[in-house]
Amino acid sequence: MDTEVMNTREAWLHRAVEVFRPRFDEIGMPLPERVHVSVGFSYGARAESGKILGSCWAKRASADGVNHIFISPESGDTVEVLETLLHELIHAADDCQSGHKGAFAEAATRLGFMGPMTATPASVELAAELMTIAETLGDYPHGALTIPARVPASKPVPAGVAGGTTGDGGKLHSGPSKQTTRMLKVACTTAGCECGGYTVRTSAKWLAVGMPFCPAGNQMTEV
Repeated sequence: MDTEVMNTREAWLHRAVEVFRPRFDEIGMPLPERVHVSVGFSYGARAESGKILGSCWAKRASADGVNHIFISPESGDTVEVLETLLHELIHAADDCQSGHKGAFAEAATRLGFMGPMTATPASVELAAELMTIAETLGDYPHGALTIPARVPASKPVPAGVAGGTTGDGGKLHSGPSKQTTRMLKVACTTAGCECGGYTVRTSAKWLAVGMPFCPAGNQMTEV
C-alpha cells in the first residue's frame, strides 16, 4: 500500500486509538470495538469564535451505531491531539451518557487527567506518557488550520489574513462570509412566568458570557 495513504490523519488517529485501547481495558471501561475518528470542526460552540478541540457523538446519533469522534483541524501539536483524543475516547467508552461527571470523571482521573473535567489537563505523569506515545507514532500528519476569528485584536493580523479573505481580496474558504451582526433570539421559557415569555435578541458574543434573565428573575434560553 502507498505509504502516503497509510499515513493519513485518520489512519494516524486510528493507530492512536489502538495504543490507548489497553488502558481502557485496565480501568474496566473498554472502548467500543469500532470508533469513527475524523478531523473536523465540532458542533455546538456557543460563539462563532469558540474553539472546541474535539467532540464525540453517541452511537444513537449514527446510522451505523458507531461513535463518531472529531478532532479540530486547528490542532496541529501531536501531544495536544493525543490528549484531546484520549478525552473524547472516554466519552465514547461511556457513549456520552455521563457528560463530564460520574463515570467520565472517574475514568478521566484513573487515566491521569486532572480537573476541571471539561478541560481535563494532563497530569505530569500522563503528559510524559503522551510524549512517549507521540515518539512511537511519529508526528501527527496534519497542517493546523488558522482561523482569522481567533487572532486577538491586540495582535497584528498575519499577512494575507483579514476577515475571511486574503490580502488580495481572495477568500480563505469556500463557505459564506461571516455574519458580523447576526442577532440570536432568547426568551423566557419558564412555565407560568409572570413576564409572559419575555423575548430579546443579542449577539453570540454576549451569550458566551452568560444567559440573560427575564424581568421576573428567571434565566432565559436561546430559541
